[in-house]
Amino acid sequence: MSVEILSLDRLEDLAQLYGYWVIFIGIALENTGIPLPGETITLVGGFLAGSGDLSYWGVLASAISGAVLGDNCGYWLGKWGGWPLLVRVGGWFRISEAQLRVARQQFSLNAGRAVFFGRFVALLRIFAGPMAGIAQMPYRQFLLCNLGGATVWAVLMVTLAFFVGRLIPLAQLVGWVAQFGVLALVGVVGAIALTIWLESRKKPEISGSDS
Repeated sequence: MSVEILSLDRLEDLAQLYGYWVIFIGIALENTGIPLPGETITLVGGFLAGSGDLSYWGVLASAISGAVLGDNCGYWLGKWGGWPLLVRVGGWFRISEAQLRVARQQFSLNAGRAVFFGRFVALLRIFAGPMAGIAQMPYRQFLLCNLGGATVWAVLMVTLAFFVGRLIPLAQLVGWVAQFGVLALVGVVGAIALTIWLESRKKPEISGSDS
């Protein structure tokens, strides 16, 4: 669920050439809101650590710091003007501003969980930071959830590739992780759609009772 501008082999080559900078910058850009394959970059880093080309702790530190920095940039971009842009993009997909307000309200009610667990969900990892800013999530709460989620996510991804990458091809591991992210995304989208539908069903009932 990202822009496929880099093949897996090309990512490996870049990580071998430039090391931790590729991991740090790639993940930071993804979490800022740019749809780069940050998850794949992290798995490549863990795989190279397992093969001895990079240090496990260096990859882990690069992944965590890149994720935290990127999400912070996304948060402030969302806070300083993300709502008008979101309304405009929503119009392209025929999503009304009222529906977006319901989605923003639902995000606000579950902002901490969305920022923490959103890293494991395709696309939500990219948009969680900007959405937290748009929803005016308190920065201290965002920072704690962001750091906690980034740490857990990075440890799991890097460690998984570090050990499992020795047993199966990296491409297969990347595919499995991507499938999990897509399934999680489908579940999140379904829950949001159900909430919006239930909210829209309430309005006619309320207006009918008033009359």
